[in-house]
Amino acid sequence: MKQILLSAHIVIMVLLLSACGGRSKTSSVQEGGDTLKMKYATNLSVVKFPDYTLVVVRNPWDTLKILHTYLLTDKTRPVPENLPEGTVVRVPLERAVVYSVVHGSVLKELGCAESIKGVCNLEYFKMPEVQEGYQKGTVVDCGNGMSPDIEKIIDLHPDAIMLSPFENSGGYGRVGKLGVPVIECADYMETSPLGRAEWLRFYGLLVGQEQKGEALFAQIEKEYLSVKALAAKAVSHPTVLSDLKYGSAWYIAGGKSTTGRLYADAGANYVFAELPNSGSVPMAFETVFDKGENADFWLIKYNQPNDKTYRELQKDYALYARFKAFRTRQIYGCNTNRIPFYEESPFHPEILLKDMVKIFHPELLEGYEPKYFSKLAE
Repeated sequence: MKQILLSAHIVIMVLLLSACGGRSKTSSVQEGGDTLKMKYATNLSVVKFPDYTLVVVRNPWDTLKILHTYLLTDKTRPVPENLPEGTVVRVPLERAVVYSVVHGSVLKELGCAESIKGVCNLEYFKMPEVQEGYQKGTVVDCGNGMSPDIEKIIDLHPDAIMLSPFENSGGYGRVGKLGVPVIECADYMETSPLGRAEWLRFYGLLVGQEQKGEALFAQIEKEYLSVKALAAKAVSHPTVLSDLKYGSAWYIAGGKSTTGRLYADAGANYVFAELPNSGSVPMAFETVFDKGENADFWLIKYNQPNDKTYRELQKDYALYARFKAFRTRQIYGCNTNRIPFYEESPFHPEILLKDMVKIFHPELLEGYEPKYFSKLAE
């Protein structure tokens, strides 16, 4: 075991040296770290040492590089001396600025909603704790995530800023120069549903809820694998298309995305499974139609006051009616205006998987009512 831990320590140190230009300060890291083995997450490495926890986030767009290195230290104690290179984060977080409701929901599930003191894009935070906090003045609206109100963030004296990184973003402007740790939440770039959900273990460490984070993930994993095994018993494998056209483009989830993996685990054949992308790819309507015209099922998401109907869908874009799933009435929709799909499903893929299995193979889950998707009305 000691040899395994030492090997893991060496691997992470090699990564750190490559990221930091080989600066000698990294040689001061203590030996004897305890590696938290990641079962599914490919962009996250965690090693616990007596005085700090080393978290390395791999660059998902260039996997030979490091996106960020964090050193989590107990805020009730002095900062340890001779730390390696990295961003020091004093934990547990108590005054966080959160850009996305996805991560706000994660903090809530970890029992730490009160640690959210500022948010960007307030209108998307449908969490009662945030909206009520804003009304009471305990939660600050920090503006749009693309151009946040720096003065408001400074006045908050946050202990961290949680945001989702983007490829070639060029940094975070003034936000990145405040001296406040920026937690780059790259969980959405994982290529498997359980890989993304496993980031709960990291977020649990950030808010002092390590055991809760571990327990939550263990339960999610258990349920997901159980439903996946059930879907494997299906005798049919229907084809499926997803989402809608926006403007001139139809953004299609890649075959290596979490959506693509979910379809496969639900016992369906995703019509764009061969796409090597882990993110979305913009396509012309004609391209999507060529591949998805005869798909057995069609799953869509939309945001509007009332649930969408077939009549409205055809009014939105007449050519939708040419798809087989439209003609056979096998379109299932999720109205994100009233259903917390984006808030919950990224870290609860087991529920989303059950929805899909119920849609594709209803005989396998008799009595189950889908949480997110329902049949479109006429």
